[in-house]
Amino acid sequence: MADDDDVDQDALAAEWGMEEDEAEADGDGSEDNSNFDDDVAAQWAAMIDEGEEEEIAIERGGADRILNQEEIDGLLGFQLDERGGDTSGIRAIVESGLISYERLPMLEIVFDRLVRLMTTSLRNFTSDNVEVSLDSISSIRFGDYLNSIPLPAILSVFKVEEWDNYGLFTVNSSLIYSIVDVLLGGRRSANTMRVEGRPYTTIETALVEQLLEVVLDDVRAAFEPLAPVKFTLDRLETNPRFAVISRPENASILVKLRIDMEDRGGRIELILPYATLEPIRELLVQMFVGEKFGQDTIWESHLATELWSTQIAIDAVLDEQKISLHELMNLKVGQTFMLNTTPDATIDLRCGGVSLADGKMGRVGDKISVRVEKGMTESVLRLAAAHALTAGATELPVPK
Repeated sequence: MADDDDVDQDALAAEWGMEEDEAEADGDGSEDNSNFDDDVAAQWAAMIDEGEEEEIAIERGGADRILNQEEIDGLLGFQLDERGGDTSGIRAIVESGLISYERLPMLEIVFDRLVRLMTTSLRNFTSDNVEVSLDSISSIRFGDYLNSIPLPAILSVFKVEEWDNYGLFTVNSSLIYSIVDVLLGGRRSANTMRVEGRPYTTIETALVEQLLEVVLDDVRAAFEPLAPVKFTLDRLETNPRFAVISRPENASILVKLRIDMEDRGGRIELILPYATLEPIRELLVQMFVGEKFGQDTIWESHLATELWSTQIAIDAVLDEQKISLHELMNLKVGQTFMLNTTPDATIDLRCGGVSLADGKMGRVGDKISVRVEKGMTESVLRLAAAHALTAGATELPVPK
């Protein structure tokens, strides 16, 4: 029994020793935890101080704030994914001198007419169901447009004979291969096979040239209500550097047309420098065809009607003599002035100093009359009316 008590006491002593060791270990961990809590508190205090400094900086105007790339692009107004669209920011200020196509309202009417004409003519040209739509009309600098042309493409330079200047058509590769397939009986597929890295063949160039001849004839017909004009195909180019028809900084009108032939098609773009449209600028600023600024057709008709009932004085000249100023000043009341004429002499009828007709003097009742012997011509009537009527009349009626 004594031996068993010794064993139990030794076991209890060992257990108490282990508990003391664990307690000491727990004491060391509490010290580490206290150190960790101090570090976290210090970090929170630093973050609070930084937040307060940022709020103070923002209140002072945000001088330390850095703009990201999107904000910088928005401030400058330059966007790479837009071509010929609306600009803003610094770019809008720089391009403020660029003339907007909206100042030429007649252009929209002309190009709407062009869409209708092209739809009909291209259906006859391809014997297919063709739909032509107007994507957009915008103003762009000529150099910016050349730099944004997606290659490969065919550029057609045409000359406007009456305006003595040039324009440019751009046909993209999708439309080129679609026209080749349609005219040569290719398969109908939305995915047009493109062979990149080679120039266009003679057949492809010839077919595109025929297409452009049809389109140029439609452009002529679209402008015909405004002014008779003829568009002549000058040359075809594949390098934009060889299709320069204007200075890079000159403003131009860009018209984007979409041509769909069921499951295939492409885009054709027309660019006209403002220098080309300058000869008909006065016609393009009209709101509708035939508009006349500062004129009223109703007032013109009323004026023409009133001119026929205008009272004018006609002088019957019996004789003309040349006398000196001394003799004229010495004429007295009752003095007789002799005329070199006879009762059957010819009388000259005048209006405003212009001779109208010749006649014979006679008498009708108690009044002296003149019978017209030689009629009045149209040119004489115009000249007499111009002298007799007011100077504000711009057009005089022509007698029938």
